[in-house]
Amino acid sequence: MTTDETIAALDRGEVRVAEPDGDGWTVNADVQAAILDYFRSRRMEPREVGPFEYRDKIPLKSGYEELGVRVVPPAVARYGAFLSPGVVLMPSYVNIGAWVGPNTMVDTWATVGSGAQIGADVHLAGGVGIGGVLEPPGAQPVIVEDGAFIGSRAIVVEGVRVGREAVIAPNVTLTASIPIIDVTGAEPVEYRGYVPPRSVVVPGTRPKDFPAGTYHLACALIVGHRTEATDRKTSLNDALREYGIGV
Repeated sequence: MTTDETIAALDRGEVRVAEPDGDGWTVNADVQAAILDYFRSRRMEPREVGPFEYRDKIPLKSGYEELGVRVVPPAVARYGAFLSPGVVLMPSYVNIGAWVGPNTMVDTWATVGSGAQIGADVHLAGGVGIGGVLEPPGAQPVIVEDGAFIGSRAIVVEGVRVGREAVIAPNVTLTASIPIIDVTGAEPVEYRGYVPPRSVVVPGTRPKDFPAGTYHLACALIVGHRTEATDRKTSLNDALREYGIGV
């Protein structure tokens, strides 16, 4: 496909930056490269949308009624992003190459970066920052799997993968280098760039020695797990109450 054909296919959801492959994900480097080529080939031009004026290289997405998507002004999705039926965009932003699954809520001032893959029945709470990853081609984008809840002002960047039905508390920062430590057992278990399914994750710190003294660096703590015995809604509410996590 040409670059323009690839971007049109992204917009229709016929191709994706990354796709589930069993228990893992496969990154489509050619699609990432096409997005980068599209940026380079486009020219800046003014666009008027009702009372709003923009000046940008990438057109805005359109056809929401046919898609079955609710978009609350002044939410913006760029052409080349795919929104599944039942998605709700509160005033928020979804960038080119992102894929958002059915019945997912992108809440107020949340942002979904280039190429990010957001599953079905996900809630991105107010002010969540989902980072974009397009280069180098082949790099894993941020992935938030089905049924996950990302709390207010949480940040997920640098290709971190959040497993299905995980609960990320407000203000948690997840990067490729920040340790994610499971403290539910007798010994800590450390992850990098990956939150296991159904984990309940809160902000934490751990000490590190420097020449000037001992200081605490940010980490994330897995303090519990959502149960399989209850449905997603009940399990989520229980997790928030049990671990004192606010929405």
